[in-house]
Amino acid sequence: MSSSTATLEASAVRTTPRRPRRMKEATRAFWIFMAPFVIGLLIFVYLPIVWSVVLSFSRAQNTVTPGDWVGLKNYVDLLRPGPFLNSLITFTIFAAFIVPLTFALSLGLALLLNRVPVAKGFFRSVFFLPTACSYVVASLVWKLSIFNGVRFGLANTVLSWFGVDNIPWLATTSPPWYWMVIVTLRLWIQVGFYMILFLAGLQSISPELYEAAEIDGAKPGWQTFRFITLPQLRATSVAVLLLLLINAYQAFDEFFNLLGNSSFARPPLVYLYYTAQGNQDFGHGSAGAVILALLIMILTLAQGRVFGFGRADD
Repeated sequence: MSSSTATLEASAVRTTPRRPRRMKEATRAFWIFMAPFVIGLLIFVYLPIVWSVVLSFSRAQNTVTPGDWVGLKNYVDLLRPGPFLNSLITFTIFAAFIVPLTFALSLGLALLLNRVPVAKGFFRSVFFLPTACSYVVASLVWKLSIFNGVRFGLANTVLSWFGVDNIPWLATTSPPWYWMVIVTLRLWIQVGFYMILFLAGLQSISPELYEAAEIDGAKPGWQTFRFITLPQLRATSVAVLLLLLINAYQAFDEFFNLLGNSSFARPPLVYLYYTAQGNQDFGHGSAGAVILALLIMILTLAQGRVFGFGRADD
């Protein structure tokens, strides 16, 4: 008995030093594989962010080298009544409209698709397929084939069957028909993606909850949706709202390809693009990017605070 105990102690002494060595080898291997990604993240993400913040406090005209420091002057210039502030106000209204509309449509489609008894995979693919299309391609299709403002466009062709004259969809006149083009394009591309997120959340709800609710007398439909489905989708709903809000303020491709640098319905990113690239004013462009990032951060934190993002379900 004593000999076996001595043997076990000796083997433990021999194997103990190997664990730190294995940990060191695993750590070394981890950093060898992660080093390219970390270096790329530092060079192409964090360094440009820091450089942009530095440029926002300088008069960087036709140069990306910080120099003539102006303090908060660039920020004050942008926040005065003018095109940048107008774009922020316009897209705050746009976000207040497009976010709940996309949320409601994607949730409604997910609820319908979750009840389809057959061919769920087919319908899921049909609604999700537009997500694979880029905003640039979709914008050109909307502009040249559907809402091109002439009688050969699909929208005006259909309207002509009912005796409606051609509508200049993308003309920056009153009424602002271009919002119809932009909203339908954004809904066509976005709804399928968020529908998949809601569908995943619906499929994770235990059927026993609905059975218990039915035993307690809850009527299927609005009551089960209000007291069971919607509370169980709280985490998914908050995540979808946050993503929709960020995407609304980061809108660029469809507005740039449909309206260009028009003063009507011009998103902040389009204004900053022409400020930095067209006028070579990197100081004001960087200041506008910082303001937009801070605005998105504040709204995201406020929305997460109100809806309880990250809080455990009751």
